[in-house]
Amino acid sequence: KPCPLCDEAKEVLEPYKRRFILQEVDITLPENLAWYEKYKYDIPVFHLNGKFLMKHHVDIQKFEDKLTKLELQKD
Repeated sequence: KPCPLCDEAKEVLEPYKRRFILQEVDITLPENLAWYEKYKYDIPVFHLNGKFLMKHHVDIQKFEDKLTKLELQKD
């Protein structure tokens, strides 16, 4: 379904796309009922490495900080 908030978030994250893999989850699909129940009023929601990071909009500073921290742990 159209999701203008999700589209806006993806635009904000576009410059970082080489630094992470974006996996989109359609919470309206039956197999994603648990995600729907948890986040139906909070889209978009962002997890990084399986951990909740933020919701509603991209906090670019928070995202950058967490992403950099993860990258430094890989080295």
